[in-house]
Amino acid sequence: MYLDFKVEIPKAKGKIYENTIKGVVYINYEYDRIYKPEKKYNIPKRTTIGKRCEDNPEMMYPNLNYLKFFPDAKLPNELKKTGRSSCLNIGAFLIIRKVIEEYKLDDMINRIIGRNSGLFLDLMAYSIITENNAGQYYPDYAYNHPLFTENMKVYSDSKVSDFLNHITIDQSVTFLNEWNEARNHRERIYISYDSTNKSCQAGDIDIAEPGYSKDGQDKPIFNYSIAYDLNNREPLFYEEYSGSIVDVSQLQYMLEKAIGYGYKKIGFILDRGYFCKENIHFMDKCQYDFVIMVKGMKKFVSEIILENKGKFEDNRTHSIREYKTNGMTVKRHLFPSDQKERYFHIYYSSRKYTSEREQVEAKIDRMAKHLQKQEGKTVTIGEEFSKYFDLIYYHEGQEDQKFMLGRERDEVIDKEIALCGYFVIITSKKMTAKEALTLYKRCDGSEKLFRGDKSYLGNKSLRVQSDESIDAKIFIEFVALIVRNKIYTCLKDEMLENDSKANYMTVPAAIKELEKIEMIRLPDNKYRLDHAVTAKQKAILKAFDIKDVTYIKNKAEIISGQLANIMVLARIGV
Repeated sequence: MYLDFKVEIPKAKGKIYENTIKGVVYINYEYDRIYKPEKKYNIPKRTTIGKRCEDNPEMMYPNLNYLKFFPDAKLPNELKKTGRSSCLNIGAFLIIRKVIEEYKLDDMINRIIGRNSGLFLDLMAYSIITENNAGQYYPDYAYNHPLFTENMKVYSDSKVSDFLNHITIDQSVTFLNEWNEARNHRERIYISYDSTNKSCQAGDIDIAEPGYSKDGQDKPIFNYSIAYDLNNREPLFYEEYSGSIVDVSQLQYMLEKAIGYGYKKIGFILDRGYFCKENIHFMDKCQYDFVIMVKGMKKFVSEIILENKGKFEDNRTHSIREYKTNGMTVKRHLFPSDQKERYFHIYYSSRKYTSEREQVEAKIDRMAKHLQKQEGKTVTIGEEFSKYFDLIYYHEGQEDQKFMLGRERDEVIDKEIALCGYFVIITSKKMTAKEALTLYKRCDGSEKLFRGDKSYLGNKSLRVQSDESIDAKIFIEFVALIVRNKIYTCLKDEMLENDSKANYMTVPAAIKELEKIEMIRLPDNKYRLDHAVTAKQKAILKAFDIKDVTYIKNKAEIISGQLANIMVLARIGV
């Protein structure tokens, strides 16, 4: 359909082409190029955006494609500017809104935040869709998307900054209280608890202190941890604490919070970083079960491995096929002062053995080469080498001491190689090796949560100038994690049900695909769906129990009606 007005032919160099058919000159626009490796050249993707006027070769009659690829073009007789693009991406927004409504997050946020609750939800959706948390880019997102704000108002970055500074700790605490109160406290659940750290790029932030950064950068950091319900696959609560506090010392405070939120029938799945005598005894005191990974090189663990080596590695009855490993369980006291016996689940993986042995051999080779370069020099070799080498000096301890050579300590290296491929999980509750490993592997959900937080929500660093802003961003980020995690689990369940591994069923790919569901503003100033829902988009929507495209059409009509009312109000100056 060609529109009944004229526009200037775009001056897009190298992208505009003319094609004459039966005397009519059509204007084509090259919007992409696809490289074909087998043919070793690019294939252009073009579409018609209009037909040239017979009376003026500089002008054309546009079609709907023109409005799609040139949404900011000035149209004749256009209504007063609405501050919104002529082409809106609505697919991902509709899915996020559906999840928000299912969790009743909109009611909670409206009750807690008040009149700016719409902006809160928009910032949350912005971080999921754009994988960014920088406030200065929010207006660009708002320009091209439907919004939760009243009358879909597009706020400036200065308004966003002011809003973040006025979100209070009381509001985030109230949200966590209400969110956890709504969870099921009667069923027995396992909580995965893990932490990460974030750097602060600007501002005088009290909580940001020098600490151990997991990315190795020398920046002020703060720590951030999440408790994740493995049974229901939902984030429960979060903590933020100073960068100088180590994970192992923070665990007991988290356990106290779990008690405060009313969780009683629970167990905790913890990474090796939380292993210490005080934490184990504290969980016993709280009557919490635990599943915890320990390092295989710890003396008491390595002794148990070596004691049971050869009893299960090649035995079919000990095979755990899902994870391509073998396992067995023994009972032992964890500490000499323990009154209880714990369950030590010992595992062996031939694949893990191959990779770990290569790492050991490569490490020894690197150390040996370094020592060879130091022979005959007046140097003192670092203590880390003495574990694997007998270090021999000429005139040792004297002023003319020189390093002569390093002789490998075969018994030490052989023992480390003997432990390759093994790992141990300790549980407080009686269970099989398979059950313990399955529980621990379910921590993948919380690990993906952290990866999604840093990589896909743009939160590796928080760009803030005040303590209030950092609290607000973490609060918004946590709500975004709840929504994004629900999107992830829906997509994953759909793939498992259909035994599919479609590459568009990951969260980033699905959002990118849903963003292609667009509404465009036509000359009558009404927004309409640009095209039908594709097969890929239908497959993604099915994961959210949207089996009929009528759902999208109805929601699009509602958005169109809202925007029409907004434009009328803008025209009359309201």
